[in-house]
Amino acid sequence: MSKLTRWFPFLAWPRPDARLLRGETIAALTVAVVMIPQSVAYAGLAGMPLVTGLYATFLPALVAVLFSASTRLSVGPSALSSVLVSASLLGMAQPGSATWVMLAVWLALMAGGIQLLVGLTRSAWVLNLVSSPVLAGFSQAAALLIIASQLPTLFGLQGPLSTLLEGPRFDFQAMAYGLVSLALFIGARRVAPRFPIMLVALAVGGLVALLTGYSRSGAVVGPLPQGLPAFYWPGWPGWEQFSTLIAPALVLTLVSSLEMAASAKIENQREGRRWDASQDLVGQGAGKLASAFSGAFATSTSFSRSALTLYAGAKTGWATVIASGFVLLVLLLLTPALSHVPQAILAAVVVAAVSSLFKPRTLLALWQVDRVEAMTAGATFLITILTAPRIYWGVLTGVLLGLSHFLYLRLHPRIIEVGLHPDGSLRDRHLWKLAPLAPQLYALRMDAELDFASATAMEREIVEHLAAHPDVRHVCLFAQPINRVDATGVEMFAQLRKLLSERGVTLHIVGIKLPVERVLARAGALDEGPLLKTYRTDTEALLAFGRLGP
Repeated sequence: MSKLTRWFPFLAWPRPDARLLRGETIAALTVAVVMIPQSVAYAGLAGMPLVTGLYATFLPALVAVLFSASTRLSVGPSALSSVLVSASLLGMAQPGSATWVMLAVWLALMAGGIQLLVGLTRSAWVLNLVSSPVLAGFSQAAALLIIASQLPTLFGLQGPLSTLLEGPRFDFQAMAYGLVSLALFIGARRVAPRFPIMLVALAVGGLVALLTGYSRSGAVVGPLPQGLPAFYWPGWPGWEQFSTLIAPALVLTLVSSLEMAASAKIENQREGRRWDASQDLVGQGAGKLASAFSGAFATSTSFSRSALTLYAGAKTGWATVIASGFVLLVLLLLTPALSHVPQAILAAVVVAAVSSLFKPRTLLALWQVDRVEAMTAGATFLITILTAPRIYWGVLTGVLLGLSHFLYLRLHPRIIEVGLHPDGSLRDRHLWKLAPLAPQLYALRMDAELDFASATAMEREIVEHLAAHPDVRHVCLFAQPINRVDATGVEMFAQLRKLLSERGVTLHIVGIKLPVERVLARAGALDEGPLLKTYRTDTEALLAFGRLGP
């Protein structure tokens, strides 16, 4: 059974009883009243027909939870994934058109296929390609761009923001709907966070628009298809457009996976269990494929809705199943009512939801931790803003900067000359102004693997020290931090032994790890000789150097 539940995690769910279903239904309803209006609003953010937001919430959430190890992730449209969809397709088709929908479906198929492949091959380590500073810089910039994109609709501005300088025209009724709704959302978040203010605002706003006649002449949602989504199979876009979608699909995969990781880690830590990232990637990929075949766009995990799911007391995946049932009821019965909702209210939904992503203090906090990573986040932020609407270039730039910094650190490992600190530990001799361990001895430690990236740096450090100090007769390598050696490291080590032997310098090795020792021994680089001495512990070496008493 364990092998079967590995592929079908939902088989391990507890059998529902009346008590469990009662609690799960309350949690599902709490999430659904937030999820439904957000999904419709995020469809507009993605440039998709608004009903596809509900399509992206129904089957994708159900499929994702069935195949995920983490059962309380709220899968559906999210702000970052939606804006990435829009940014990826601008210039390729008209938003909301059949071609736009087809390309959005291909984007979901590509991103979902990648996640599914990564999950099935147990290759979740690729998530490490996007560091926390890169995601922070991107999310801050994306939040600003999303809010800016919603301001014209929120304020009833007829035309883009640029018309503010050219005699702007305002729809003051739309402005009233938008600003009042936004004020209610912000107020309710502080005073009554569990109150379904977004759903209430949509219902009341739609009713007022219907009664006042605004829904006949103003900017409203308009007619929406009623019923379940039909199976959608996209036409072939051509190699040129398909190749254009590759880079956005990769970025969408990474960002979506990290959104999922942020929520899944919290759930699993709360339950005290190990996080199965690969299985959750399978669920995410399957959810995107379900969304694509529903004629919708790429889904992701909403951090805020997932947190609400936990806060509402959901215990199992049954809560998501029940929440999908509520979405089904909306699709079957309530889409006509949504047609009267002013678009300004949807803009307020987006602005209220996305405003929580904008946290400028995040970048300031990074500066206190690591200035290089803070600059990486800042560069990601700046490139995301400057390349808008092609904002995925911000993530790609951040990833390249992060990998470049990582490679620089690997090529420049920390190598220190050690001395004996008064507290008995071995520390950086120059930083702590310590005496040498012994006369005519150069004692060093490299905090890295001995491989192709670090071998040259270590060799250079020793050779340069010997050139500057010709009286040195002993070189001691404290090898505890070295946990791996490759062919380049073995070659360098053998050359170093030969160099020291020619100069009559004794090489002392302290605390070498068994895997490293075995590789060097098999290569003949640890053959015994009068100029090679090994020690298992620091104490043993220090006693040999005469720094400690017997």
